Amino acid sequence: MPHSVMLINTIAAAFGLALVLGFGAARLRLPPLVGYLIAGVVIGPFTPGFIADAELASQLAEIGVMLLMFGVGLHFSWDDLLAVRKIAVPGAAVQMMVATALGTGLAVWWGWPLGGALVFGLSLSVASTVVLLRALEAQGILESHTGRIAVGWLVVEDLLMVLVLVLLPPLAGWLGGAVQHPPAPPVHGAALGWALAWKLVQVGAFVALMLLVGRRLFPWLLWQVARTGSRELFTLCVVATAIGIAFGSAVLFGVSFALGAFFAGMVMRESTLSHRAAQESLPLRDAFAVLFFVSVGMLFNPAVLWDRPLQVAAVVAIILVGKTLAAAALVLAFRYPLNTALTVSASLAQIGEFSFILVALGTSLKMLPSEGASLVLAGSLISMALNPLLFLALAPLRAWLLAHSAWARRLEQRDDPLAELPMSTDARYLARQVVLVGYGRVGRRVANLLATQDVPLVIAEHNRELVESLRKAGKAAVFGNATDPAVLIQAHIARAAMLVIALPDTLHVHQIITAARTLNPQIEVAVRSPSAEEGRRIAQAAECTVFVAEEALAQAIAQHILQRNADRQAHASRPAPLQNRI
Repeated sequence: MPHSVMLINTIAAAFGLALVLGFGAARLRLPPLVGYLIAGVVIGPFTPGFIADAELASQLAEIGVMLLMFGVGLHFSWDDLLAVRKIAVPGAAVQMMVATALGTGLAVWWGWPLGGALVFGLSLSVASTVVLLRALEAQGILESHTGRIAVGWLVVEDLLMVLVLVLLPPLAGWLGGAVQHPPAPPVHGAALGWALAWKLVQVGAFVALMLLVGRRLFPWLLWQVARTGSRELFTLCVVATAIGIAFGSAVLFGVSFALGAFFAGMVMRESTLSHRAAQESLPLRDAFAVLFFVSVGMLFNPAVLWDRPLQVAAVVAIILVGKTLAAAALVLAFRYPLNTALTVSASLAQIGEFSFILVALGTSLKMLPSEGASLVLAGSLISMALNPLLFLALAPLRAWLLAHSAWARRLEQRDDPLAELPMSTDARYLARQVVLVGYGRVGRRVANLLATQDVPLVIAEHNRELVESLRKAGKAAVFGNATDPAVLIQAHIARAAMLVIALPDTLHVHQIITAARTLNPQIEVAVRSPSAEEGRRIAQAAECTVFVAEEALAQAIAQHILQRNADRQAHASRPAPLQNRI
């Protein structure tokens, strides 16, 4: 086949077979992802028939990773990242250490050298960007606090793996691997410290450049392109920004494509056109994400399943059980409820892109035994295929644990001082107040606008650290998931004048409204909706006021609350009919 059409053939075969097998998987009530992975196995070099170009497929998959992380960054602010730092940073670090220790210990038990065992353990410790984002999107929780914890955890893992990839070559000789040509700097003296310091400087410089310059430059550029009125130029600007920053960050600062694209989305989020940018790039993100799963399948040699079944089972157990239990225990240790622990741990129970990069580096340094790559790929493929099924099992698992374990019930309804208002709370916050569910970008602006008008407000928020900071600032706030009636009771919903739901997604809106109206049948409800179609469904089903406009959304909600508050005060000041007076 002429090389000039190999790219076309690879794309055509990947998309066509992924469509057929993905549709077949969906008809069998399996995640389409399973079909995409099998499609990669079919057109890979380890099965007979047509063989696609694995290198081309891998590069196309990298574009998918960039676009996916760019899309996440468009919905993830710097404040969101800082809000989960107290759990994401130690959680990611400890979970990676646990998984690395399990993998390293297993490989040493198999008789591998220490260097190869360490590379093997590290490759099992980091989750796949694409699988995690797809799983959170499928559950509708990508923009929830639980989703933010998982994404923040992933960002920390990526940063730590960047450091690992920098430090591994100079350590290769000491760990029993080959010396690079040209040789890497020696590991004695201060060389290793300088290498680490230089990498930290590079990453810090990139983050500073994005936050100080990118937050002004790229939104301005997007606005200038939008003024031309050309849709294709707008889409081109979005895609060029995502891929260009990702590539530039890797070349100039040594960070990963995924991390560079994530920060590109974060700075683009400062634009008022960020919602449109997310919509315009969505089809490309979905298409290239499919190519990612196909490319993973192409790397897999099915023979490892019958040549080394026990070793494959041990690897899968570390990924699905070891990592899951470690992540769940860490989330619970930070006093988050059982449901959050289960969701975060399930989203991290797989491995992907960085694992392949680390395996390739370990192989080139002659540290990782030949069977190591096959075992990591087998663990990756199986964990990716099982991850959606793991999410499906979360709800029945949680219900079973709550029904059969008093310990699980205590975890779900823990005695947390932030879960109820202090006894010293002013009486004005306990009656005729506004209960605000969600203190994200929109919720924060609504609260600030109401504060200028001295409207009493109680905030219900699922981010424990955020509730703690609100309490320190003297604001009335309770910690917990508002789908739990106990949280609304602690916010004194029974005597509230209005409920405002400012969550970024509408997954649990109906459940919250039902619980609120059970406790207060007369309460008025205002809801933020991400789309007009979803807003119409909510308004019809729940008989509430829905706000959809992306521009000045917080201002519109605040004005509505103030107007309704004024109407109630005017109605209360009117003289009652003679027969109704006391």
